[in-house]
Amino acid sequence: MKFRNVITLVIVTLISSTAIAGDTEKEKEFRVAAAVGDVETLERMLDEGMPVDTANKFGITALMMAIQNDNVEATALLLARGANVNAEAREGCTALTFAAENGHDAMTALLLERGADLNAKTRAGWDAMMIAARYGLTDMVEQLLFKGAKTDSVDNNGRTALMHAAEKGHPETIAMLIKGGSDIEARDKNGATALLLAADKGNAGSIDALLDAGAEINATDKDGATALIWAVGQDHLPAAERLIYRGAKIDHQDADGITALMEAASVRSESLVYLLLRNGADPRIRDKQGRDATDIAKKRRNKSVISLLEEAGN
Repeated sequence: MKFRNVITLVIVTLISSTAIAGDTEKEKEFRVAAAVGDVETLERMLDEGMPVDTANKFGITALMMAIQNDNVEATALLLARGANVNAEAREGCTALTFAAENGHDAMTALLLERGADLNAKTRAGWDAMMIAARYGLTDMVEQLLFKGAKTDSVDNNGRTALMHAAEKGHPETIAMLIKGGSDIEARDKNGATALLLAADKGNAGSIDALLDAGAEINATDKDGATALIWAVGQDHLPAAERLIYRGAKIDHQDADGITALMEAASVRSESLVYLLLRNGADPRIRDKQGRDATDIAKKRRNKSVISLLEEAGN
């Protein structure tokens, strides 16, 4: 698994830019040897006195290059010859965060045995646990938990590993994180819980995993919106069905008085409007602007939705 997010793509571009690094040709050759897994060249150059932690102007070391390209032998050699396992690239990435990006369990284990810092973070605030959670790397999450990685660490948006797993839709990883002590009701900077993030992305499996573990189904964000309102607002029918089936409040109003039914009218979804009405949603409720769901539907000019709401309101 290679280069699976924007941060990694940026780093890969930096790695490929060794020709402009501004260091010696020998140092560039050394890092390229690590990238392609040329152990013989690495050994020779190290024996000749090459500094094992030589880095380009982006802070990328030979160890990081070896890891990015899944070269286990080169990685093992560099570590055995004293490579700094916790060296940081300019973007804050370390050998361990690179290993997590690649989903390489064996490489991660090797780095952890060599004292890799579990809490090292990229500039986005992501540590290895968060990265592994985002990609649903449950075995790696378990490995990191066993080594003592924190589950309550947050990124720059206040999101935990559990929130990342929920947002990306990885039920098994969610279960592992909760087993490892993750706070199921932790909130990000917008007041969203893992359940709200799962609902926003329409991840029905994540919703079930979180609710099975005891997540509060009617938890609200800073604006007073629930998971059901989030799911409906993003036109996620299966997620909305799951939340309703599991007992979400149908007519909850957010801070502006908006209900899930109003959101359904706003996104012009006949299926969601029908689902909500069938499960008891009240079309007569008004928001703080005095509008009901029918008023919103008329503004959106969806005849089918208007017809459903007018029929239900009579």
